[in-house]
Amino acid sequence: MRTLDDVDFSGKSVILRCDLNVPLDGNLITDDGRIRASLPTLKNLLDRNARVVVLAHLGRPKGKPEAKYSLAPAAKRLGELLGHELTLAEDVCGESARKVISSLTDGQIAMLENVRFDERETGEASARKELAKAWASLGDAY
Repeated sequence: MRTLDDVDFSGKSVILRCDLNVPLDGNLITDDGRIRASLPTLKNLLDRNARVVVLAHLGRPKGKPEAKYSLAPAAKRLGELLGHELTLAEDVCGESARKVISSLTDGQIAMLENVRFDERETGEASARKELAKAWASLGDAY
């Protein structure tokens, strides 16, 4: 079986789903364990000069943006833990996401806004497949 170490990601945009559904008290993360659990994989990719784009969800928004479900606190904490500046796109796969991803250089990381802000994330199988294709089109590896 192939692992991440078997693939040359240098200079490639890697779209990676992470479990960052952390508990919040307002904008304060009360347990960052899930963020910390993603660090080894993210560091591996960044150390190998990948351009990393994180996909994640937080809470149960109903397919549209809601400020209380923004990934901003998780993005901030992830950037702190990695020691990297991390840009959070304002959308899931639209213009902001494309702009943020195109601005990445080798060894940089960004995050797209809460994937559940797009109703396709929790929709029918055909809608989820359409969204997956949209994400896959944003990078070299998904």
